[in-house]
Formats: sequence, structure tokens, C-alpha cells
Amino acid sequence: MPKRYKFINFSQNEETLTVEYRIKNSIILLFLFRLIIPTNLCNFALLKQKKMMQLQYMSLASGSSGNCCYIGTEEYGILIDAGIGIRTIKKALKDNNIPFERIVALCITHDHADHIKAAGHLGEKMGIPVYTTTAILNGMNRNYCMNDKIYSAHREIVKEVPFMIRDMEITAFEVPHDGSDNVGYRIRYGEHTFVLATDMGHITPTAAKYLSEANYLVIEANYDATMLQNGPYPLHLKRRIVAPRGHMDNAETAEFLATTYRPELTHIFLCHLSLDNNHPQLAYKTIEGRLYNEGIRVGKDVQLITLARNHASQLYVFEK
Repeated sequence: MPKRYKFINFSQNEETLTVEYRIKNSIILLFLFRLIIPTNLCNFALLKQKKMMQLQYMSLASGSSGNCCYIGTEEYGILIDAGIGIRTIKKALKDNNIPFERIVALCITHDHADHIKAAGHLGEKMGIPVYTTTAILNGMNRNYCMNDKIYSAHREIVKEVPFMIRDMEITAFEVPHDGSDNVGYRIRYGEHTFVLATDMGHITPTAAKYLSEANYLVIEANYDATMLQNGPYPLHLKRRIVAPRGHMDNAETAEFLATTYRPELTHIFLCHLSLDNNHPQLAYKTIEGRLYNEGIRVGKDVQLITLARNHASQLYVFEK
């Protein structure tokens, strides 16, 4: 028999009281269910959305000795290029509390040794999918520095055709350089747009279209023209660097940034600075001065960072 509870109402019998108790409790439980559960679900959805809106970036190395960077979320991440050793990659990630197991993909910009040194090991021995064009892959497998050739790990991509890695939409686009094939990357994640273009001889209309969409832009500022002209490099190497399929100098990068700046661009990272023909402070001042001439204040309107050649940057966390 159901347990009976008496209310202070002597005009009702015990059976009526039992039914009334059940009805009242059912109404209360229904009210609580409708009130509390949707609220908790809503809070969970908001928390999930908040996590989705966070994008992380770190340069592990940026220069002719090696290039690699990390772009990720709190749940997973990708590497762009792998021109440094596996142990160096693991250490840089660990130092920033990023488990190596969080890496779900590697994207390659071109087939020069300073961008692909560890790519074969990451792909074939560690099972990390390697996304790149077929032309870049063929160049990688011909390269002397690739002890582990890439076959099963390859995921073919086509320029300007978006592909998905988890919930990141990634688009490779053409950049002019002297690799077998060369791409930059635009990454869209939630409301974030991250764009990277390194090793680029000049900015084409196609490259400009993608670069101009960025909230966070990694762009080459390889050399200072005067330092290169007066420097120790042989003439044929100087000609290669300044060629349309070579590298970007500080002034060219500064001009592009100053003439295409949008308030939505919040961070500029200068990458692939030359050891012999540039200096971080010189690159910074050149870009800062040209932006200033257009009324754009570094530190107020946009953040400007030069990336180190041989060690990792801090981990940047972007939220929207």
C-alpha cells in the first residue's frame, strides 16, 4: 500500500489526502524538471560554444633553419610544416601543456627542407595524416632530407577547395615561391580566421584576397633590401631571394599591410626572418612605421609580433 501522509485538514479523509499529495508532488517535480533541466542544458551549450570560440596559435620555429607552427583548440590541434626535429616539437608542445596526442594533422606549405624535415616520420611512423598537394608530396619524396617517404599518410588537397579537419575549415591557396608547388593556408574556426603565408616572393591578387580576410595573420618579412645588397651572400643567391618567386622584404610586407589593413585584423606575426639579412627590431620598426603613416597604431589598433627563428613563441589564445 502507498504510504499516506496527513495534511492539517480534518475535513478530508486519508484516501483523498494520499491522492492530493501525489498530485501536488507530481506538479512540483514537473515544474522543477522543466525549469532546471533546460537551464542546465543551456549552460552546457554555452560552455561548449565558449570552448569552440577559443583558437590557439604558437610558432615552434620560423626561419631558414626550420619552420613549424601549431594551431589548435582545447580539444585538438594541427601543425603547419615540420622542418624541425620530433623531440623539439614534442618539447615545445609539452612546455605549453599541449599533449602531443592532441595533434590530428600536418599541413605542408612546400617541399623545401626547412619545412619538411620531420614530416615523413610524423606521417608514416606516427600515423598523423599529412595534407598537401600531390605536386608538393612528390617534391617531398624526392627531397634528400626525407628519410621516411610519405605514402599512406598523404591526404590530397586542391588549391582553393576547402577541406575539413574536425570543425576547422581549411583552404590552401597559391603563393609564388620556388618550391615544386607552394601554398598558404586560411583556417576558419567559428568566427576566427587565421591565415599563414610564408616563403612568398610577392603578393599576387589571389594571395591578397586570402591575406586580407585574416583576423590573425602570419606573413613573411624575410629580408631588409639594404642589408641583403651589402651582405655576404653570393650574387646568384641574392638574385634568387629578390626574384618574384623568392622572398618578401620588410618594405613590401609593410606596404601591403598598411594599404589593406582592416579593424578585424588584430594580430600580425612576422615570420621567416633572415639571420644574415634582417633583424627582428628592424623588421618590426619598418612595419610599425609604415602602419603609423596610415594612422594605424601598433599596440592599440593591432598587435605586431616578430617570430623567433630557433625557439618557440608564447602560446597565443584568441577568443571571440
